[in-house]
Amino acid sequence: MQIKRNFYQKVAGHLSAKEITVLTGARQVGKTTLLKELKRDLEKQGRPTAFFNLDIYSDKGYFKNQEVFLQKLKLELADRPAVVFIDEIQRKENAGLFLKGIYDRDLPYKFIVSGSGSLELKEKIQESLTGRKRLYEMQPVTFEEMVHYKTEYKYEGKLQRFFEVEKEKTSQYLTEYINYGGYPRIVTEQTAGEKKLLLEEIFRSYLERDITSLLSLSRPDAFILLIKILAGQICSPLNFSQLSSQSGISLPTLKKYLWYAEKTFVIKLLTPFFRNIKKELIRSPQPYFVDLGLRNYSLNLLGHIGETQGSGLVFENFIFKILQEKAVENNWTIKFWRTKDKAEVDFIIDKGQEIIPVEVKYRHMKQIKISRSFRSFLEKYKPPIAYLVNLTKEEEFQINGTTVKVVPFYRLFDRLG
Repeated sequence: MQIKRNFYQKVAGHLSAKEITVLTGARQVGKTTLLKELKRDLEKQGRPTAFFNLDIYSDKGYFKNQEVFLQKLKLELADRPAVVFIDEIQRKENAGLFLKGIYDRDLPYKFIVSGSGSLELKEKIQESLTGRKRLYEMQPVTFEEMVHYKTEYKYEGKLQRFFEVEKEKTSQYLTEYINYGGYPRIVTEQTAGEKKLLLEEIFRSYLERDITSLLSLSRPDAFILLIKILAGQICSPLNFSQLSSQSGISLPTLKKYLWYAEKTFVIKLLTPFFRNIKKELIRSPQPYFVDLGLRNYSLNLLGHIGETQGSGLVFENFIFKILQEKAVENNWTIKFWRTKDKAEVDFIIDKGQEIIPVEVKYRHMKQIKISRSFRSFLEKYKPPIAYLVNLTKEEEFQINGTTVKVVPFYRLFDRLG
């Protein structure tokens, strides 16, 4: 059984647009699988397609230059309207200019391209294809997608009811997800031992193919050490000087490596929220991992989240992933709040005209206790709504005109969109 990805509809919805559909994302999040699924569905509808993978030597030969490629397309498709898939496009040197030249010939083909190296795709292709492409970033399997797969899609359209009724199973799935993450091969694998081996393979593939090969780093060992240090400092503001000392990397190189880590979909750096720059002075970003399984593997903690002292931070990272997904869908931004007096709130959803603070507690709350920092934010900014996210409790009350909604984590899937 294949995992159904919500992302499929986003890509399929862009088929009618003339623009090139550019699909990026971390290695092994399912991009090739999604493209092949889309290809099969199009062929069932009678639409002609062509599929090229630049990791395959014979396919790569068609990309020597634009004329060779066009000859191949005409041989396979003639002048019929068709969809052309190009996988692992980052293997093509000057991919953006190559695609621009093809696109500008106004051919009867819709192009969908994908690749793992976002540095190539998001920077070089971005420059060359201005006004000619739509960019989509594919994430690992979400918690909802994992639960649907595990329950064999029996609860489509009523997953919230499943969470409410099957609390023990929901807790088990949560534990599995925050331990092993959302890479498709990890989700479908049954045994913990095999999950660990697969994550080792994914981690090694990332280092060898994206970092060592694509980026040609002079010190890949230092980059690995930096990733491990970041894994131990999730959800906390970075001290660049301290991080430079710990990793043995100069400050300029450190900032470059952090940029690489974010652009290759390992981490996401969250910036602080402020209205008063003088008082809210801490501007250092906070790191969050795109996949928790990869984070836990780098610290040798697979299978132990829930038992260790830092499990609350992993749960906070999990909540960030939910909020970030909603933010992308709705064009919001997510930040954190921290003052020089060390008052802090985990997340601030900035909708432009409205802000929503979100505090996260990794516990089964029996009595509601509002922290001094959270109350301070409510008093200062007077948001209409605030969320206190926990494992199971649900309640609602008022604080100085703010409606505080205490919700189980799974309520965020239908409360924020």
